[in-house]
Amino acid sequence: MAPDSATGSGPTARRLVLGSQLRRLREAKGVSREDAGYAIRGSGSKISRLELGRVGFKERDVEDLLTLYGVTDDDERESFLDLVRRSNEPGWWNRYNDLIAPWFQDFVGLEESASRIQTFELQFVPGLLQTERYARAIASQGRPEFPDEEIDRRVRLRMQRQKLFVRPKAPRVWAVLDESVLHRPIGGRAVMREQLESLLEATQLPNVSLQVLPFSLGHSSAEGAYTILRFAEPEISDIVYLEHLCGALYLDKPEDIEVYSKVSHRLAVDALTPEDTRKLLRKHLADH
Repeated sequence: MAPDSATGSGPTARRLVLGSQLRRLREAKGVSREDAGYAIRGSGSKISRLELGRVGFKERDVEDLLTLYGVTDDDERESFLDLVRRSNEPGWWNRYNDLIAPWFQDFVGLEESASRIQTFELQFVPGLLQTERYARAIASQGRPEFPDEEIDRRVRLRMQRQKLFVRPKAPRVWAVLDESVLHRPIGGRAVMREQLESLLEATQLPNVSLQVLPFSLGHSSAEGAYTILRFAEPEISDIVYLEHLCGALYLDKPEDIEVYSKVSHRLAVDALTPEDTRKLLRKHLADH
């Protein structure tokens, strides 16, 4: 079957779909990763990285793999090769490559391709919901070595990511914030008031659900911030994104996804409803 299900997605999703399709073809033929790697002058580990969508594809490699897997129909082969070309198109974020680490470039590409984004935050408003001044305060805080131009570009990158909300087939975003986020005066009183107003406006968007986890709960079922990315393409598994000081983890094993899905369901029950969250935001605005 030709890999046409990622037509409207970004290059990261196309790469994931292509890798998944090639893996299915290899397994159907009973070819080992090592033998497939030999066919493209590589190794079994290279095939593993290709099938997981972790690296870009070369047309020559895909042509050789299709031949090995017995795909001879010209139209089907061309569908694969067209997806190779489109998966190698640079994402819009490439112009910021000098600013962002490779592990975060992967996240931006996955975020752009997702159909549903679930996130839990303990310290900050999620990046997709930050105002420009709030984002600038975070980008500059404790980083005197950053020149103004670099901070400007970091903020522009974050604002560019928010264009997800106005594109066709915008993803569904569900965010749970610890109540401490509303009390942490990032950027000062005026910046925080503007951010609270923006959050209240975001709750009116049809594709955004916002809930606050109240102090009264004591503690949550989640030990740290995380994001679950879900995709419309059936070939792409859900991915849990965990960021730490030196990089990030991407979890895609079913047992890991199940753990975080259960935590998300628990948070949805424990947190204030979207309507009560709006009431709390209005209360904080009145206090500001």
